[in-house]
Amino acid sequence: MSHKQPLASATCEGNWRDDAVHQAWLLRDAVRQLDFFRRSLRPDQGFDVLEWDGTPRACMPQELHFTTRLIHSYALASTLGDCGAEAIIDAGMDCLWNGHRDTTHGGYVWSIDSDIAADASKLAYGHVFVLLAGASARQAGHPDADRLIDDVTAVIDRHFWDDDHGLLREEFNADWSPLSSYRGMNANMHGVEALLAAFEATGREIYLDRAGRILDFFVNRIAPEHHWRIPEHYSEDWQLDRAYAGNPMFRPAGTTPGHSLEFGRLLMQHWDLAGRPEDQVPERARKLIERALDDAWLAEGGLCYTLDYSGEIAIRDRYWWPVAEAIGAISTLQLIDPRDSDETWYRKLWRFAEGHFIDHDNGGWYPELDEGGGPVERQFHGKPDVYHSLQAVLLPLAGSISRPFSSLRKKFGSTPN
Repeated sequence: MSHKQPLASATCEGNWRDDAVHQAWLLRDAVRQLDFFRRSLRPDQGFDVLEWDGTPRACMPQELHFTTRLIHSYALASTLGDCGAEAIIDAGMDCLWNGHRDTTHGGYVWSIDSDIAADASKLAYGHVFVLLAGASARQAGHPDADRLIDDVTAVIDRHFWDDDHGLLREEFNADWSPLSSYRGMNANMHGVEALLAAFEATGREIYLDRAGRILDFFVNRIAPEHHWRIPEHYSEDWQLDRAYAGNPMFRPAGTTPGHSLEFGRLLMQHWDLAGRPEDQVPERARKLIERALDDAWLAEGGLCYTLDYSGEIAIRDRYWWPVAEAIGAISTLQLIDPRDSDETWYRKLWRFAEGHFIDHDNGGWYPELDEGGGPVERQFHGKPDVYHSLQAVLLPLAGSISRPFSSLRKKFGSTPN
């Protein structure tokens, strides 16, 4: 039986974010997502990727970004008064320290099978998510959070942070020998996210400063040169590599509008945490966000995955995470620079997510759609993540550009019904 509920009051003429029916709808979806992904926890305290119906996918290694994003997501859940969140956070923190952590060479391996490394490579992308997990666990009061934050910060300092450029190096082998000379935007963008979370959790200015340096390169230097799109791939000396075409899913050629949406939101978050020093920051964020939406929104609804360097659609596939990130970006714009067009986009995005991505029967969101707008398994198998979709429903509820933990904790004091 379907569990569909109205998105908002039929008579709501203002912002949906302020509508009691919409807020209740967001909260229900958050709870259903968290209930669904709670089944990821195995009896041995590891985590499984889940099929659409919530059964575990067989023979899947546990990847670092999956472990860390579960910790982050259930730390957010703890602010809602979710008394069951601790089991996921505890298991995840144990997996990081006793499974992913390389006690021989230092750092955190990309994937494990039980407590054995399946892929021992060391990626900036994975390590910044370890920092995010530690910061979020600290906000949730976990006793091992400081140990994790200090350890992964030391690893990032030693191996990934390039102080000459103010950016993150990309990847190494298990013993820290170079894996490639590739440099990428994606790891740096998620680095901003993790650094801002670490600043909020610890108050250490170095995290805020480094986030600002990354943002300065991509937003103030690269984006204006490319019509407010942000190319993905660079050489070792941070020159744009137009010829690069790596993995079509995880390192696609060209630009990825969904990442511009994330960058726009993170730019506003950094600006807010830094005391709002420059008046032009909201306008730069808006340029990134509106360019991405205008470029990527398809006539049939949803956002395409990638563009070529001229701004034409390259990969038309529609995934859940760009829509989720668009919701977070638009809801953040509404807090500091609200325009009628923002509300139009906010409603359009939620109507599409509700009609196509949200699994109203089982919980969670489907990760990708076929040409007719129905769920399909091509690039993604099962429901691989709660991180993007949970933030899509919690950021509008938080009502804060930054400090979502304190904002949500102030709003919710007990487990929602």
